[in-house]
Amino acid sequence: MQDDSYLFHSMKRLPSFLILGIVCLFPWSLGAEPLSSARPVPPSPVSSSSPKSNVNKGGMKSAGELIAKQQPGKIYPQFQDHSAPEALAILVSLSKQRAYLLVNGQVALDTPISSGKRNGWTHKGEFTILEKDPDHHSTLYGDFVNGEGKVVRSGISSKLDAAPSGTRFHGASMKYFMRLTPEGIGMHVGILPGYPASHGCIRLPLEMAQAIYNKVSVNTPVTVTD
Repeated sequence: MQDDSYLFHSMKRLPSFLILGIVCLFPWSLGAEPLSSARPVPPSPVSSSSPKSNVNKGGMKSAGELIAKQQPGKIYPQFQDHSAPEALAILVSLSKQRAYLLVNGQVALDTPISSGKRNGWTHKGEFTILEKDPDHHSTLYGDFVNGEGKVVRSGISSKLDAAPSGTRFHGASMKYFMRLTPEGIGMHVGILPGYPASHGCIRLPLEMAQAIYNKVSVNTPVTVTD
């Protein structure tokens, strides 16, 4: 049997295109490893800069997770209690993003809320309802509208933003407003994205705001806590 060296010297006498064909068909003739015994290439290691999961560091939950966990409101049979007004109270939990209407100390209504988006914007403490206004409008936040009432600039502050020529300030709607502080913090209908997002007020779903508004009166105590 001829060895590889004899084959190699013999191939030198052949045309180059024949040599290329022999190498492609029989690579082991020049010492290459047969395809059937070739070892698989191991996968490249994952780079440390590869994208991680969308869970925030420190165990913080994303806005989507908070929305999913914010359960809808519920009205209990105690809500129909016809006790005197002094039997009513409101408890607001900022950490739970919930508000509770209490009748004689029992939960009569449980609702999701959205409080101040920055710590301290919704004041904690003991308050009473100072004013009720079913169709209140903010004197600070709102839009600039033209003479036809069309919005020219939205989401502005009347104290910080200058009105474009020919426009006027139109305060944001705060239906079923229940004032807690002289500065304007209160409870009212608003958007609930599932996390604290207001400028300090306590936003409520329409149905729950209306139910609370119709039940409470001026001087109803309100406790805002963690």
